[in-house]
Amino acid sequence: MSIAARTATTTWDGALATGTGTFGATSSGALDGQTVTWGSRTEAPAGKSSPEELLAAAHSSCFSMALALTLGEHKTPPTKLVVTSEVTLDAVDGVPTITTSAITVRATVPGVDAATFDSIADEAAKLCPVSRLFASATITVDAQLEA
Repeated sequence: MSIAARTATTTWDGALATGTGTFGATSSGALDGQTVTWGSRTEAPAGKSSPEELLAAAHSSCFSMALALTLGEHKTPPTKLVVTSEVTLDAVDGVPTITTSAITVRATVPGVDAATFDSIADEAAKLCPVSRLFASATITVDAQLEA
């Protein structure tokens, strides 16, 4: 039995260059009515989302949960974690391909030195389910403690 399953539906209207996709029937309803376009994916967002932005949100939120869990397991819970993911779409052999997810972490964790924090961040990277999903992509983590 799975831990969780979530759904989303995209209804696409029109040709790729001029069409629009609209999210609906999402499990939470939070994305319902949001739109995506080819232009928002490859040019300026213009208030619309993209698959890469959604993947970045999934990766940053998942990694923040994995890091909070791992820090807690080490009896050093964080005061604050700010986790950013930058997901990149590149042309690989002429085909659009999601190639990287760069995670940046700025953390406030009382009582933890940089070496210990780096080790715990590495543990979290191996634990994060989205990182494991992206296993064929290059994933980098730049994790730093904040004062």
